[in-house]
Amino acid sequence: MTTRYAASSDEYARVLADWGERRYRSEQVWHALYKARRPLDQATNLPTALRERLASEFPLALEEVATRSDDETTKWLFSTRDGPQVETVLMRYRSRATVCVSTQAGCAMGCTFCATGQAGFERHLTAGEIVEQVARAAHVSLQRVGNVVFMGMGEPLANYEPVVEALRRLHHDFGCSARQLTVSTVGVVPGMRRLAHEGLPVTLAVSLHAPDDELRSRLVPLNHRYPISEVLDAATEYAGATGRRVSFEYACISGLNDRPDQADALGQLLRGYHGVGGAHVNLIPLNPTGGFDGRASGRRSLRAFVQRLETHGIGATIRRNRGVDIDAACGQLRTRAGAPPVGTRAGQNGASPSEENR
Repeated sequence: MTTRYAASSDEYARVLADWGERRYRSEQVWHALYKARRPLDQATNLPTALRERLASEFPLALEEVATRSDDETTKWLFSTRDGPQVETVLMRYRSRATVCVSTQAGCAMGCTFCATGQAGFERHLTAGEIVEQVARAAHVSLQRVGNVVFMGMGEPLANYEPVVEALRRLHHDFGCSARQLTVSTVGVVPGMRRLAHEGLPVTLAVSLHAPDDELRSRLVPLNHRYPISEVLDAATEYAGATGRRVSFEYACISGLNDRPDQADALGQLLRGYHGVGGAHVNLIPLNPTGGFDGRASGRRSLRAFVQRLETHGIGATIRRNRGVDIDAACGQLRTRAGAPPVGTRAGQNGASPSEENR
């Protein structure tokens, strides 16, 4: 069975033709789902009976299990049709919204401070399941979804083909510009190199989290396979092929990777990076998770870290974390079975993460 956002426009056209519907009906369906970004039951340009038949033929892939919201952020727990669960986050701003999507149920990368990595890997998501997360968030957002960040559960470049298919669908059909699409990776070097030549100049965010291989291997086990030098080489190739600046993510953990000498080491490391636009670092105060006992760097340490980086000519931003209280911030997404947790407020409009300050 093909689900609603996995089906192509040609599939809708074939099914509707088999039902004896006129050709323009498939165009109306596609426009409602992707251009108008409406739920199928609100596609009022279609007869009610046809909407009901389409809903049965092309069901949704994700079932809502729980929703949690604060004033700026909404997080959904969805169950896939075969059982694995994923989380999706919508962040609201004054005139726009951003959706943070998951690309896998769980994650095999094993980053020690990340709740998803602590939970392990279940399966890859399909392109339809990824796109549907964006559509479902857009349906309830008062602000137009302007940005989509592949920073939820999973390592996007470990699920390469479905992720690229989803990027193309969001770009060509959903109407997001490539600049509004961000893919985050912990350094899957072959995927970075492939993505550089897809003709999709999306924003690439590379998670470093340490200035040297010894510490990074402790925090990000994949570093044993793809050390920092190879990751930076792949980032340089990506920037050169796409003309886009690559950003570097750095989760700041008090006393572990936020010392002044480590800021100097990171600055010296990134001075050797010659990608388009140079290096820019997003500093992310560590978000709490149950499986890691580290704590976030304080504001004074973060500001000092920024100042040390700037002495090396490296720009840096301290990201404002959103959704921490509802476990919706970076590194906090994980499977949650069962009933909605205390504090759930279902059916509220969501919000989206900021490229610079998520």
